[in-house]
Amino acid sequence: MSRTVLLVYAQPEPTSLTRSFVDAAVDTLSRNGHRVLQSDLYGMRWKAVLDADDFPDRADPERLSFIAESGHAYAAGTQPPDVAEEQRKLLAADAVIFVFPLWWYGIPAILKGWFERVYAYGFGYGYQGQGNRLRYGDGLLKGKRALLAAMVGGGEQDYGPRGINGPLKELLFPVTHGCLFYPGMDVLPIHAVYGVNHLSREEVADQLKHWLRRLADLFDEAPIPFRRQNGGDYPDGHQLADDIAPEMSGIWAHVALPRCYAPPQAKEAAEQ
Repeated sequence: MSRTVLLVYAQPEPTSLTRSFVDAAVDTLSRNGHRVLQSDLYGMRWKAVLDADDFPDRADPERLSFIAESGHAYAAGTQPPDVAEEQRKLLAADAVIFVFPLWWYGIPAILKGWFERVYAYGFGYGYQGQGNRLRYGDGLLKGKRALLAAMVGGGEQDYGPRGINGPLKELLFPVTHGCLFYPGMDVLPIHAVYGVNHLSREEVADQLKHWLRRLADLFDEAPIPFRRQNGGDYPDGHQLADDIAPEMSGIWAHVALPRCYAPPQAKEAAEQ
């Protein structure tokens, strides 16, 4: 079945591994009959800063409220053209793939700015004017799939359960759980390439083969089992019920069936 896939990527260097992954994805997905949309953030010279310039037609000229003004602009159709275009791509996509280098333990600022500007009130949050009721598994983007592909400079051991940098899944939890699951998308496990600055040609070729296998399973792979806000685990829509994962706290408590995603100490607690 032909699907539409949006590739959002943040890397200015065309010879980088990031761009190699993008090119491989475009080629493979297109040959498999999918429609591919692209957002090359550096090539587009994407404006990363959310500020008053995004709201020339203000609802309140006296005080800038980003929630109120983004909601007003989205509802009135007065958003900047670049923001409206990215929203159009998101709505058209069945899956969204983000490809980026890990910089200072997170996504590049230009990609963070993409989320901040594109996720207007009424679009990325505040769906249907219901405040926080339709989020974390519900929202405008429900039913779409999302995948992060991170190019990481450090070695894999640095990002293990006891690695000095901290587990990559925890570093990027604000993106997977927050930016992607929050508006309703099904989020696939992170695809990471470690030690990117020291890979041989053969190792790069092996990584690209692995990437193509992930792409082949894009619409079949099981997503991370984040707990839905409205699935019964959060009776008040804010905190987990006392009987849900009572032995756990922190981010891993918000993942059901955590064995595949939790650090060893959480697995051991679940087995006791």
